[in-house]
Amino acid sequence: MPPKVDPNEIRIINIKVFGGEGGPASTLAPKLGPLGLNPKQVGDKIIAEGGKWKGIRVMIKLKCQNRNADVTVEPTSSALLIRELGNYERDRKKTKNVKHNGNLTLEQIKKVALLVEDKSLAKEFVGTFKCVLGTAQSLGATVDGQPVKQIIQKINSGELKISK
Repeated sequence: MPPKVDPNEIRIINIKVFGGEGGPASTLAPKLGPLGLNPKQVGDKIIAEGGKWKGIRVMIKLKCQNRNADVTVEPTSSALLIRELGNYERDRKKTKNVKHNGNLTLEQIKKVALLVEDKSLAKEFVGTFKCVLGTAQSLGATVDGQPVKQIIQKINSGELKISK
């Protein structure tokens, strides 16, 4: 028989779900069962917490202690950029392979970079800014009507100064 779980121990579980939808019970049950948590109740908490991110895939952090789960949404830079682009709510069962092409401003990129700065491994803010620009490029977005690569070249050459 497996060892008993210490109820005072804090367990952190990360899962990626679509906002406004609960995690599939088949993936939640094996993780939450040994902790004495009901997957249905945790799924309802996930739905309630992720409602603001409807249609976008976000990371959910479950902090489990004493047979209770605290749910927090930790959006990635791509989720934040998709939200900035707007027009992200869709029925994912009907609409497939959506391109998130659009135009972002440098201020929107800076706002996202400030939000993800603590998770970034870059030494300086400019590095985090470039990481977010790379994510915008992979989404297919442009920045101020220019391709993202041109903006990165301007930053590298010193034409464009980035500060918090």
